[in-house]
Amino acid sequence: MTAEELSKVIVKGMEEKKASDIVVMDLRGIKNAFTDFFVICSGSSDTQIEAISDAVEEEVIKSHHEKPFRSEGKNNKQWILIDYVNVVAHIFLKDKRNFYGIEELWGDAKITRIES
Repeated sequence: MTAEELSKVIVKGMEEKKASDIVVMDLRGIKNAFTDFFVICSGSSDTQIEAISDAVEEEVIKSHHEKPFRSEGKNNKQWILIDYVNVVAHIFLKDKRNFYGIEELWGDAKITRIES
């Protein structure tokens, strides 16, 4: 499975749990980028971002039998990161996403906004 295909599966998992402001960032053209894609979304509560995280992992396992290399943030439920090596999913509470501004940090990336 290509990184691009994996990013689409991750988006599908996010959409299943009504994630908002889904963005796919293509980092392949950026020198020293450590992954090919970021897939970023927001949730309105800690319960929702946990559900989004679970849905992403379930969708990837169901369609491609792949578990994440690692994940972080499930204890504090403000920013959950799911690392599939070539694609990294970021699931934020809305205010935390604005605070950290990942889209601005990787401003040279090609950004695709997913319409809900």
